[in-house]
Amino acid sequence: MRKPLWLVAASLLLAQCAVLQPPGPDTFAFAVMGDAPYNDAEEPVFVDMLERMGREDVAFIVHVGDFKAGSNSRCTDELFLRRKAQFDKSAHPFIFTPGDNDWTDCRRKSNGGDDPIERLGKIREIFFADRFSLGANRIETVAQSQCLEAGTPCRCGPFPENRMWERSGVVFATINVQGSNNNRGFDAANDREAECRDKANLAWLATARARAAAGKALVVLTQANLWDEDAPTYRIYVDALIEAGAKLRKPVLFVHGDTHQLRIDTPFKTRDGRYVPNPMRVEVYGSPFVGWVKVDVDTTRPDVFTIEPKLVKFVFAPR
Repeated sequence: MRKPLWLVAASLLLAQCAVLQPPGPDTFAFAVMGDAPYNDAEEPVFVDMLERMGREDVAFIVHVGDFKAGSNSRCTDELFLRRKAQFDKSAHPFIFTPGDNDWTDCRRKSNGGDDPIERLGKIREIFFADRFSLGANRIETVAQSQCLEAGTPCRCGPFPENRMWERSGVVFATINVQGSNNNRGFDAANDREAECRDKANLAWLATARARAAAGKALVVLTQANLWDEDAPTYRIYVDALIEAGAKLRKPVLFVHGDTHQLRIDTPFKTRDGRYVPNPMRVEVYGSPFVGWVKVDVDTTRPDVFTIEPKLVKFVFAPR
């Protein structure tokens, strides 16, 4: 049955009005990136990208970890301090959450055979010394600074790399979840570290969800691709994010790195195999692609988030 011309015209007008709907008063944008720079060829491209991003209209930048390669790349204090200095030159507030290349994989011989737990401690000391973000213009965040278990010294915690902040009713939270099986299966000491960190991460997610209940949306950011490895250690995070989406009944955005493939999709499935439309997932670019993703936020829209990839450069680094 053909629709009357007036009905077609009215439908087109309504669609046009929806597209042209002015943004809400609290609209803002933020940037996400990760898995770069990996080598000497990518480093100047990354530094230049950060400088040019200073002219972009974004409220803050989040790096989801892996600021170095996973192999043949030493985990030295010198490198950590250089990366912090680069992050601190960002004109925008800069939030960093560590990646497995930055500490877990430091145990590899090609990376120097360092103790991952000691390297994580050094990262905490250098990048998370106070409650503020990095960058030339810092913002105040909440850090997960409490001890999870009683005892002196603290047997499980603190976790200052886990951060939380809010903008226009949207709650943001970083959690320290890693590739490389989340630092499990290497030895007893690292298994204990991973167990403590899992408890902390899940408690932090619960806190963020509770805070977002009074807000507009929730954004969770970490390094690990929860679907890349057939490992039970990641299932608890998939379950927690699905629960957050179901209980909040508000948009939930999950951002990660790890596998260097730009993705914007909804891969979440329940344990019985049912797909759920909320949360939405964004995976950022990664080496050899140096780029970033812009996320526009408008809480007056039902979907809240609009994703815009911003590829900067493919960097060829001869071996």
